[in-house]
Amino acid sequence: MSVTGPDIEAAARRLHGHVRRTPILPLELGAFGSHAQLTLKLELLQHSGSFKARGAFNALLSMDVPKAGVVAASGGNHGAAVAFAAQSLGHVAEIFVPSLAAKAKIARIESFGAKVHIIPGAYADALKAAEAHQAATGAIGIHAYDAPATIAGQGTLARELDAQMTQLDTVLVAVGGGGLIGGIAAWFGGRVNVVGVEPKNCPTLESAFRAKAPVDVEVGGVAADSLGAKRIGTLPFAIAKDFVEGVVLVEDDAIVAAQGALWRELRLASEPGGATALAALLSGAYKPAVGEKIAVILCGGNVDPASLTTI
Repeated sequence: MSVTGPDIEAAARRLHGHVRRTPILPLELGAFGSHAQLTLKLELLQHSGSFKARGAFNALLSMDVPKAGVVAASGGNHGAAVAFAAQSLGHVAEIFVPSLAAKAKIARIESFGAKVHIIPGAYADALKAAEAHQAATGAIGIHAYDAPATIAGQGTLARELDAQMTQLDTVLVAVGGGGLIGGIAAWFGGRVNVVGVEPKNCPTLESAFRAKAPVDVEVGGVAADSLGAKRIGTLPFAIAKDFVEGVVLVEDDAIVAAQGALWRELRLASEPGGATALAALLSGAYKPAVGEKIAVILCGGNVDPASLTTI
């Protein structure tokens, strides 16, 4: 099952009044040393601190939620989004997070009233535990990225961006499990260049493109708590094959440098995953044409601001 423009339009109607229309920030020519025309999409200002609120609300509003409530596995941001959406809609939620999840993200989830289970290992281990809980209790699962409702919800970000920018050549977007890039690519459908940016330590989409199918990858690095899926989702990959221009890889040092630049120059507190798309430009992994009109998605801000002062 694919996700199409009409699915994203329906999601946008469903989400009205539940999610924020996040602003864009057009930058001056030469910003961050680039000769492109850069615009930042400030999705880190979204409810619960990331784009994930879009998919979580769309999923919950598309289904009948049982008394047992909802369950999700997450590196942090999806869990916070599901917890926030569930609380807003009057449902109970239990979130399973891997032990590598940042303390700030665990606290964020708990602040929205969800019960948190910390599972040793990575995201894949948390997912197994969440699936076992779902089977035992009858709670309904909300997948972080490999589900049509989730992808369509994330696609509303692209629909919104499309209305905010009259001219756009390229969108740079961080990739983990693929829900965000899948939704963005589904909306634009080849009308603009959609380029994925991945940490070299979590290259899910790049590895899938090389193998011509989703494959398992090793997970690690500074952005593993948000971009640390073990493999790209089946549905996002099907969309990416048709509508994603390509993928570039960035080192952890470049991601941290992008975090620092956002804080020093704009006072924007971005988590590593949220700064990964910008890292492609700052590091030279993505080389824009002169005057290229680029939207950079800053997709998450669940970080302890105190940690940014040492970068």
